[in-house]
Amino acid sequence: MCGIVGYIGGSNAVNAVVEGLHRLEYRGYDSAGITFLEDRELKTIKDKGRVAHLVDMIPPEIFSEVAIGHTRWATHGKPSHENAHPHHDCGGTISVVHNGIIENYILLKELLIKEGHKFVSETDTEVIAHLIEKYYEGSIVLEQAVKMAIDSLEGTYGLVVLSSKEPDKIIAARRASPIILGVGDKENFVASDATAIVKYTKKIIYLEDGELAVLTRNDIRIFNQRNIKVDKKISSITWDEKHTSKDGYPHFMLKEIHEQPGSFHNTLAGHIDAEEGTAHLGGMDNLFPGNSIHRIRRIVILGCGTSWHAGLLGEYYLERLTGIPTEVEYASEFRYRTPSIDEDTFVIALSQSGETADTMAAIKEAKNRGAKVFGIVNVIGSSVSREVNQGLYIHVGPEIGVASTKAFLSQAAALFLIALYIGRKKIVSYKEGMEYIAELEKLEDKLRAVLAGTEKKVKELAEKYASYPSFLYLGRGLNFPIALEGALKLKEISYIHAEGYPAGEMKHGPIALIDKNFPAFFVAPGDEIFEKSLSNIQEIKARDGKIIILTDEGSVIPEKLADDIIRIPATIEVFYPFLEIIPLQLFAYYIAVKKDRDVDKPRNLAKSVTVE
Repeated sequence: MCGIVGYIGGSNAVNAVVEGLHRLEYRGYDSAGITFLEDRELKTIKDKGRVAHLVDMIPPEIFSEVAIGHTRWATHGKPSHENAHPHHDCGGTISVVHNGIIENYILLKELLIKEGHKFVSETDTEVIAHLIEKYYEGSIVLEQAVKMAIDSLEGTYGLVVLSSKEPDKIIAARRASPIILGVGDKENFVASDATAIVKYTKKIIYLEDGELAVLTRNDIRIFNQRNIKVDKKISSITWDEKHTSKDGYPHFMLKEIHEQPGSFHNTLAGHIDAEEGTAHLGGMDNLFPGNSIHRIRRIVILGCGTSWHAGLLGEYYLERLTGIPTEVEYASEFRYRTPSIDEDTFVIALSQSGETADTMAAIKEAKNRGAKVFGIVNVIGSSVSREVNQGLYIHVGPEIGVASTKAFLSQAAALFLIALYIGRKKIVSYKEGMEYIAELEKLEDKLRAVLAGTEKKVKELAEKYASYPSFLYLGRGLNFPIALEGALKLKEISYIHAEGYPAGEMKHGPIALIDKNFPAFFVAPGDEIFEKSLSNIQEIKARDGKIIILTDEGSVIPEKLADDIIRIPATIEVFYPFLEIIPLQLFAYYIAVKKDRDVDKPRNLAKSVTVE
């Protein structure tokens, strides 16, 4: 995997594809390449490294009306010139770019080698090019050869194919890896992400699993698995390219941290019922008509990475407000056990991109077992949004930085809305519901106050602590998931080892690591367990550990207990996590900047993980 772009039309395809690859850089990658048609021959330029390096390799005078390109995040084979996409057949007449994993590629490769095919890479993708070559003979046209090839594949693919024998078309196919088609005026596009083509068109078609598309400059034809032509709805991209610019910020991550008050507002907009002290959620109304919501006996939240941490907050919210047993599952592990799921289980799936392969697989497993599945997704029209029974868009806009920030906050807010919606139908009183709503409506201003009041202090602390090799993040109750997320952010973008841990568990192991060179970052607002947090802090202090405390403005910290203190506005207990996460994000960001890391594109990471 990671990013695919293709163009066919009357303009310079090379420019359009390179522009699209630039816009997909945020997804994370280690090599890049492009194939274009020149004098009826395929020309491929590719190498490991950044798109800027690829651009330097492309002669500026090149003009072609058809091209495909790819940014690769290594799965099979190390980053290298040979392993970079696009890949070719033996004769160099077929070019393929591919996201996903071909699980039976070793067997296919052995069979093709016996038939005389010559391979030059370590990738699974190259098998596809040789399979197409095998079938592409006689009267067989390109789309037929591609269909015959993919029928042999086991695994996942988002696939785009170009042939010098039929230079007037591009073929695209999909199985569990996103492919979108862009509709233009006498030109058409294909990409793995709308970000790549939004500059050129806002009219897109989502390819579904098992479908194959034939793109020419004048039309797009789509066929299902039975090779029957299907008519597809044209959707519209609801944002424009200005949302993918830095707007004067040095990095997308910092911009997106600062966008959180607005994105939080967008997530809540239209879902607050200030008269009844509850939430308006049309998807929940549709999923649980009448009194059927009372049939829920168990709730399961699915997510990966940052989404899993948001799910942990959701677990606290749902059990506290609904009384329903709730658990959070790693989507990547869900299918590989025997989950206790039935028709009385309510499953909530979290995915910023809506394309996370592990989450998609877990959703299908839950549905197969009879559960109702509700999605919390950012990207409109994404695979998860189409697979779940009902859902809620968080509307944070494009999130370009690989390390998620604003999506985490809004996922947590969406989970609270669901908890309040169910809770008001079960155990939450009108008075309590109104108290929650009243404070929710103040939080946008408090988020802005956190940004204004802590950023300078946090930046100074980042300068002070950037040289430390490890950190321990600690929190109790609702603050534990925030400790986990704070540690993840530091790991992701600064490459500093960090662990998140429940503060009460610290003495059961991690305390052995404490010394003057191992700082502890406590998330400890003035809630009902504040005194217990202070006791844990004392345990660190007694062992000469450095201590940073994130707390609220009114909490009293004993003199000299902490080396440094960051204070945020006070709120009610359930909403402290919304305010706490911003200083932790800023701390990770400024340490990464201090250490001269590639903040928006941290090594080895991809924004949308479309392989299992």
